[in-house]
Amino acid sequence: MSGLTIDRERCIGCGRCVKACASSALKLVWEGPRKFAQVGDACVFCGSCVDACPVDAISIAKDGAADAQELASYRGIWVFAQVDAAGHVMDVAFELLGRARQLADERGCTLTALIGEGADGTDENARRLVAAGADEVLVCRDARLARPDAEVFAHWICEMARAFRPEVILYGATAFGRELAPGVAVRLKTGLTADCTVLAMDPETGLLQQTRPAFGGNLMATIVCPAHRPQMATVRPGIFAAPAADETRTGEIRYVTLDASVAPRVRVLDSEPVGTGRSIADAERLVVVGRGIGSKKNLAVARRLADAIGAELGCTRPLVEAGWLEYPHQVGQTGVSVAPKLLVSLGVSGAIQHLAGIGGAQTVIAVNEDAEAPIFGAAHYKVVGDCIQVAEALIDALA
Repeated sequence: MSGLTIDRERCIGCGRCVKACASSALKLVWEGPRKFAQVGDACVFCGSCVDACPVDAISIAKDGAADAQELASYRGIWVFAQVDAAGHVMDVAFELLGRARQLADERGCTLTALIGEGADGTDENARRLVAAGADEVLVCRDARLARPDAEVFAHWICEMARAFRPEVILYGATAFGRELAPGVAVRLKTGLTADCTVLAMDPETGLLQQTRPAFGGNLMATIVCPAHRPQMATVRPGIFAAPAADETRTGEIRYVTLDASVAPRVRVLDSEPVGTGRSIADAERLVVVGRGIGSKKNLAVARRLADAIGAELGCTRPLVEAGWLEYPHQVGQTGVSVAPKLLVSLGVSGAIQHLAGIGGAQTVIAVNEDAEAPIFGAAHYKVVGDCIQVAEALIDALA
């Protein structure tokens, strides 16, 4: 069992641990002529008190990692297929299936899609998941799954994971996915890497390598979970390209149930859509501008180019911070991840967090005066020059 232990034989009642505890979980109590430190329920096992104790009287015991035989009993990759309010599988699920299919082939294991929907669901969603690459689909139709209740879904996924023991579970980093995945991780006592931009299998260890920007996007960190299963990660929409549907694929559709004892604790009285505007994440063509356009007035040129090619307008974070464009236009790890068929990049240097958000683009045309700009590493066509002059020339050519 995990927990914090205080050795009363060593404790001298100095109170340093109490001062170090940010959760106010420790206090000093008298027992006879001596004072001792005592831990309460607010402890989060951060270890600050362990470091503060001058006599090594405090220790934290953690649950032991699974042994090799236990870890080997987990097999297969799962993708949680979230459905929208209309009951259709969301695009991010297909994007995840495309990458997971490649990982499953490398690993030599089964790829399973997991879908929970209301009692009136049909097999159409399951068939689409098979066509996108799933070998099997676990389907649960239950009125309790008709709305995105993270607690109910977490109970169901944990029940399935304990029964079938997958080695990997992937989730889309939607608002619901970001709420759901941590709840599953806590219940299964495993790890979770959020907002991954790269997923790969280590050929030697078989571990899932989960890569995401770290330290404010200044570097990329690759994270592994060697001692616990399942390995879990969330991936933002638009990071991977969705595969073309193959209607000739065959797969097994298995119907599962949700434990009858699971009951929603939240009752929804009413709901309203956040907005009805078109998101740049849905755009097939996109013109993205960065600080290299020089000034706000040059946005007009970028808009003319976007109109000429039937594209939406996006931007980098500095332009949003400067007030040139609003946040819904921001492309990157801290904005919107996009996967257009065509992306024209004007004056964008290509910071890590921006590149993380355009990884799904099929064709990237980059224009920048700096021949060493990182954006060129992600571009299929590269133009070194003044981005506004190049944009105006393109507009004239398309007129």
